[in-house]
Amino acid sequence: MTTVRDALPMLLDEVEAVRVERLSPSFVRVELGGACLADFGVDGPLYDQRIKLIFPDGDRPLPSLAGAGASWYAEWLARPVAERGHLRTYTVRDVRGEGAATRLVVDFAVHGADGTAGPGSSWAERARVGDRLVLLAPRRGHEFGGIEFAPGTASRVLLAGDETAVPAICAILGQLSGQTRGAAFLEVPTSADVQTVPHPEGVEVVWLPRDGGPLGARVHAAVLGHLGVAGQRLEEPEDVDPDLWETPSYSSSGEAVGAGTGPTGSDGRLEDVYAWIAGESGVVTALRRALVRDLGMDRRQVAFMGYWRRGVAMGA
Repeated sequence: MTTVRDALPMLLDEVEAVRVERLSPSFVRVELGGACLADFGVDGPLYDQRIKLIFPDGDRPLPSLAGAGASWYAEWLARPVAERGHLRTYTVRDVRGEGAATRLVVDFAVHGADGTAGPGSSWAERARVGDRLVLLAPRRGHEFGGIEFAPGTASRVLLAGDETAVPAICAILGQLSGQTRGAAFLEVPTSADVQTVPHPEGVEVVWLPRDGGPLGARVHAAVLGHLGVAGQRLEEPEDVDPDLWETPSYSSSGEAVGAGTGPTGSDGRLEDVYAWIAGESGVVTALRRALVRDLGMDRRQVAFMGYWRRGVAMGA
């Protein structure tokens, strides 16, 4: 019999940790399993597919959404804050198995760059097999959204981010065509966080451990150096949107989208590049200004996403 929840155009159900692995000091990998995952899927590559997870609030029970219908979000918000749990966004790092044995792999960055730990990080630090979460994810055959990587006809890619973007960048690298060219710059807290990840031979993958250095300085310099701009230090703008999200189809600032910014670079060196940059909003904002304003990169060639902001509590 089809239930109301089965009829939802997305998966909204409980899943449990079936495997937990400490990858490095700053990353924990959790495989999530559940009967609902037999219906997980999207039309095309997953790339940086986002999902939502609801974590329990401390030792309180996980909120049940059994039988929830189309108004589930309003009903969830109407609950007392302590009974809701915490809704956060993560990337599907990998998918394993099929049918009822499908597993979603999620990599958690567990040491916040600002020294604080959110509910997802805290949960992952103590996760054990059998721990349960509520999952909101794509249901095969239905539109869900949540994929921003869209290089179009670009012949080169530029991927960059801090540890919060590492799972998405690694997922994208593993799904690129073998003919793809470009570079990926991944800034991580320590040298022990460097991973070996599959990637096309033509894509240079550069890990940038901070090892006590300032957040964002290494990835900022590496991206601009790759584009031929040397010696420019990271200067974080004063007016940083903590919810920065700029893609060819959406602008968190309300700017017109879908239109170019004119000629791309004085020497045309960026005209065949697609840039995907994510992480701390201040660092991402500085790179956005350098690429779009200073180097003249066409906005239709870029996706800039502020995954988090220092000193600001993360939302859903």
